[in-house]
Amino acid sequence: MSAAGDDAVARGAQLIAATGRRPRIAVLLGSGWGPLAERVRDPVELSYAELPAFPTLAIDGHAGRLLLGRIGPHEVAVLAGRKHAYEQGDAAAMKGALQTLAAAGVQVLVQTNAAGSLDRGLRPGALMLISDHLNVAQRSPLVGASGSARFVDLRDAYDPALREQARAAAARLGTPLQEGVYAWVLGPQFETPAEIRMLVALGAQAVGMSTVPETILARWLGLRVLAFSLATNMGCGLEDEALSHAHTLETARSAAQRAVPLLEAVIAGLAP
Repeated sequence: MSAAGDDAVARGAQLIAATGRRPRIAVLLGSGWGPLAERVRDPVELSYAELPAFPTLAIDGHAGRLLLGRIGPHEVAVLAGRKHAYEQGDAAAMKGALQTLAAAGVQVLVQTNAAGSLDRGLRPGALMLISDHLNVAQRSPLVGASGSARFVDLRDAYDPALREQARAAAARLGTPLQEGVYAWVLGPQFETPAEIRMLVALGAQAVGMSTVPETILARWLGLRVLAFSLATNMGCGLEDEALSHAHTLETARSAAQRAVPLLEAVIAGLAP
């Protein structure tokens, strides 16, 4: 990052510190997961516009605000909204935001998204814990970075110990939580039936247009990652349904009553 970029990150971290909050867990909310923001205790709110290295958002369902408060025993930073690579072709769209949070002391990134299901056992409304990913787009947010740190080891990109804690929290709540591989495609168009068949053959259980760049960035920054998908539809060709962004948002909103309590319980129970 340039000197100007470094300065923007530092100023953002200072703004977070000035609130008196010291978040150690950041939570990135995707479509359908937004109501978690209402469960943050004693929140202090900053808009993305106030934080110099944060992106400007322009997608329905992504609010563009940072909430600093508590969930369970933990101080958290909740990001309501992300900028997607498909908007301007930039896989590093969330780089400055994650660098700011890391500079402010965040150690764990919990990610959420809405995704298409590639598994007939993962029906719309179901929740999936991401165990691994496929970077189908073959783009990296680290292009242009320098030094040996850019050669990030992604063997355990989704932290095994955090995943075990998430499974335990789901079991305590009695909430079904499947586990599987998430495939990242660039978008913004939905996949063709042939592409869905390819992804199934490659071993993915869900497909979406986010999360993977942020995971790569987080691991580059030394953050541990935990991630969840909310299935909003079956992949194109698996069933006879028309796909649209509006349909994705509506299904995600209707499933929030199951997804958000689980996410809250997982975060509250984390032992980072």
